[in-house]
Amino acid sequence: MIAYTVVGTNDLEKSTAFYDALLGEIGGKRAMDLGGIILYAGAEGTPFFCIAKPIDGKEATVGNGSMVSFAAENPEAVDKLYAKALELGATDEGAPGPRSRGGLDFYAGYFRDPEGNKLNFFCM
Repeated sequence: MIAYTVVGTNDLEKSTAFYDALLGEIGGKRAMDLGGIILYAGAEGTPFFCIAKPIDGKEATVGNGSMVSFAAENPEAVDKLYAKALELGATDEGAPGPRSRGGLDFYAGYFRDPEGNKLNFFCM
């Protein structure tokens, strides 16, 4: 259903270095550079994840209530990837651990990238 997700950046070089290293940990790689928009691909047929300078030329800002979740194989992978994100300059938004919401049990670690975009690594 989802084709791609985009988060904004004001520093494309810094964000590209962050996501090259972080997404490389889960097999993601840079698929295209469209001049101000970088697309990352995972397994064939999965959605793209993109970072972009806003096309309108205005400053990128963080969306309140917006979040992107990356799939992890298991809780150990969530722990490792969350730690990698912090090592690369992300900030903690909720340490990895078991969670339950509305009858859904899962394991996740939440963080904000260097631009302030909220993301997590997640597994069931």
